[in-house]
Amino acid sequence: MELTVLYYLIPSLIMFGCGVYGFITRKNLIAILISLELMLNSVDINFVVFNRFLFPGQMEGMFFTLFAIAIAAAETALAIAIIINIFRVVKNVDVENLTKMKY
Repeated sequence: MELTVLYYLIPSLIMFGCGVYGFITRKNLIAILISLELMLNSVDINFVVFNRFLFPGQMEGMFFTLFAIAIAAAETALAIAIIINIFRVVKNVDVENLTKMKY
């Protein structure tokens, strides 16, 4: 049995859909960040899959995915630092309560 592109793209699409749903419906900043990371991971899966099926002997998709994972890790560390500072001021990390920090 040969694996086609759909065996990889369907779970990636489901992951991305769950990430978008979580990003839109959640009010907690940590949950929004987790949903964003889920979307980024599904895109990384797509990079690897398309590199594997379109250019089987080359590694550009793999290297681009590793670079994207490193950028996502840095983005997560910065976002968590911002969320910690917001929690220190507001004592809550819900999106609805962040209007206090407007000015």
